[in-house]
Amino acid sequence: MTRRERKWVRARALTKDEKAAIAAACERFIAEWLRPRFLPEIRPAEFNYPVDLFGKWRGGKYSFITRYRSGFDDNLGEEFDSTFTRLDHVEEHLTEIRFDVMWHRHTGQWRRLHSSVTLEEALHLIETDGLLQPHI
Repeated sequence: MTRRERKWVRARALTKDEKAAIAAACERFIAEWLRPRFLPEIRPAEFNYPVDLFGKWRGGKYSFITRYRSGFDDNLGEEFDSTFTRLDHVEEHLTEIRFDVMWHRHTGQWRRLHSSVTLEEALHLIETDGLLQPHI
């Protein structure tokens, strides 16, 4: 029987100020790029319809989210959120902030599409890769 070697990895968590700066950049991206292209107006429908695009932190992950409102008679006006893309902070990078860009599959699983990219690269990938955009 062999014994597994232990490997120490240095990790760097994001500070509150770094998270705030990243959130501000992402909110600007949502307001200036995502909303004008994917949700220029709210159009009520008899089924679920989108009413907002926003983002939020959960630990070291920043999620891009679509909020939907129900148009069905039995739950008219109820709202729910659906995440379409996530930026996972890569803690092993000590010198600069990097993210794995994650895609939310219809099965509920997350898949990494791009590894260890900067915030600017991640936002550009969301602009250019249809899988990472909201499906409205």
